[in-house]
Amino acid sequence: MKNQIILAEGNLGGEASPDISGLIGQYAHGNEPSHHIIYMYPYIGQPWKTAEKSRQILQTLYSDQPDGLSGNEDVGQMSAWYIMSSLGFYQVSPVGGPFIFGSPLFDKATLQLGNDTSMRLIAHDNSPANKYIQSVLLNGKPYEKSYITYQDFMKGGKLEFKMGNKPSKTYGITADTRPFSMD
Repeated sequence: MKNQIILAEGNLGGEASPDISGLIGQYAHGNEPSHHIIYMYPYIGQPWKTAEKSRQILQTLYSDQPDGLSGNEDVGQMSAWYIMSSLGFYQVSPVGGPFIFGSPLFDKATLQLGNDTSMRLIAHDNSPANKYIQSVLLNGKPYEKSYITYQDFMKGGKLEFKMGNKPSKTYGITADTRPFSMD
């Protein structure tokens, strides 16, 4: 049987993860070095794409079942991505870099930052349909940027997201609101 090609077929069922490796197009969520990729859209003024992809990943590639994450946990990176993304941001650069906003799953959360400092996170009008950030308040003041610096985050306070069901036509689009415009 020289030169015979054998094709393997399989079906993981209708409830299976889209791909065990977490493959979405060319993005492989199951391969941790690429976790920052979906958070690059705000750098080019398209934060709604990060909202769409982060919600898709949070809702389809994670569950509370034994096979509840794609790829390999690798010392907690898959879970760290989930926790940070579900809070509404991800630290693209692991060494003091900015927290890029995505789409929070939680309506409210409080993070204890040490030294009696905390950051309260609130997502107003949050729902599966309302996954797009419309505006942000930091300590009650309008905050136009699509990210927050590590230094500002660690000061604590209250970060509020106003959510909506369509991408904002103004939030995070102009050059001065994008992560690359940081001082």
